[in-house]
Amino acid sequence: MARSNRGGTGKGGGQERGGRGRRARQALTERVGGGTAELRPDPDRADGWTLLLDGAPQSYVDLADPEYLGFDYQRRIGHVIDAAAPPGRPLHVLHLGGGALTLARYVAATRPRSTQQVVEQDTALTQLVRDALPLERGWRIRVRGGDAREGLGKLPGQWADLVVADVFSGARTPAHLTSAEFLQEVRRVLTPGGLYVANIADGPGSSDAREQAGTGGRRPPPAHLRSQVATVRASFTHAALIGEPAVLRGRRFGNGILVGADGQLPYAELTRRAAADPRSARVEHGAALEGFAAGAAAVTDATALPSPTPPEGVFD
Repeated sequence: MARSNRGGTGKGGGQERGGRGRRARQALTERVGGGTAELRPDPDRADGWTLLLDGAPQSYVDLADPEYLGFDYQRRIGHVIDAAAPPGRPLHVLHLGGGALTLARYVAATRPRSTQQVVEQDTALTQLVRDALPLERGWRIRVRGGDAREGLGKLPGQWADLVVADVFSGARTPAHLTSAEFLQEVRRVLTPGGLYVANIADGPGSSDAREQAGTGGRRPPPAHLRSQVATVRASFTHAALIGEPAVLRGRRFGNGILVGADGQLPYAELTRRAAADPRSARVEHGAALEGFAAGAAAVTDATALPSPTPPEGVFD
């Protein structure tokens, strides 16, 4: 799944309530469509759970506090959710990729009465999550099984205020979710002022020797992330990239959060929030983002490739 390790700190409280995972507080392992899923209790938070797929940390949920986002990438997407509209305003949100439904829970808690659709291909994983980590009654979250792009294509135009793309298969983003044609469908579904935010994993080794030779020996930014920036910049009027400096410089494998919109983005607010994270991040936009993607071509369906395979040991 190529997610960042957990960056949050502190103890959590709350009584254990219904749901088989919460009663037992023991790790739960099951085979699902994407491999072996494990729900692992957090010893530091009484209602905290980590979802792993084939050993890779995928999602973190605190059942007593759905506003707690324990992974770095989750918090950074949370910043975009917070900035998408004035506090508390309900949104129509489409989630491509469900996992443990962490971000859908966050939207429901911070923006009550929001209407949310989740498209998750692994229906067995969804059932495991809903059984062990049930959603609160009254949350308007509908989960559909199926391919993310196909599910996107079934939604009416201008339905979503926010589209969140966080899809991994075998720890890689499928190629058909990285192209300009895919983003055309995203723009069709977004309202005129809507936002697109995607979790992109990349790191050292994805840039070729010619790129490294052309930088005077400096390691260039990761090639996949650069191509995704180029694609979003070609598809939307405004774009931003949020990530740790070491990841953006190609020194470490990790996650970049890519944001696109046709309306103006709240760059200053995103920068302030990202810098205040437990593991501070940088926000690139404008000329800096153009320089980051320099030389990279926008991806089409004909040229699209999955995101890189995470290096061995990255999740240890």
